[in-house]
Amino acid sequence: MGWAVAYWLLKSEPGCWSWGDQVAKGVEPWTGVRNFQAANNMKAMALGDRAFFYHSVTEKRIVGIVEVAGEYHGDPTDPSGRFGAVDVRTLMTLPRPVPLAEIKADPRLSHLPLIRQSRLSVMPIDAESWNILCALGGVAP
Repeated sequence: MGWAVAYWLLKSEPGCWSWGDQVAKGVEPWTGVRNFQAANNMKAMALGDRAFFYHSVTEKRIVGIVEVAGEYHGDPTDPSGRFGAVDVRTLMTLPRPVPLAEIKADPRLSHLPLIRQSRLSVMPIDAESWNILCALGGVAP
């Protein structure tokens, strides 16, 4: 039997780490998370899980999809050693970025942590919402 893929959303400030940076690197550790709830979400990630790459702050939109390529490990940018990172691999740029305003306007997505816990940088996305967001972005789920 196979395993179920889980879905996530990872937020990044484009001025710090942009989708262009991710595409150029291909595989890179998702570092800099210093919130315990977000860190616990990363601990729950498994190889092959998928995540939306979300540009926060100025753009506020989903721009791409990545895959978990390395499970939770120490974050090399954390001198305290308390926080970790996962490695993510670039999969695809969304043909059509999905802005936060559109996500908020869709009642099917009103339960998402992106709306309810807007400061959380790493969050789960249920399979139904993943499919809806993929369709909005012009991608078959």
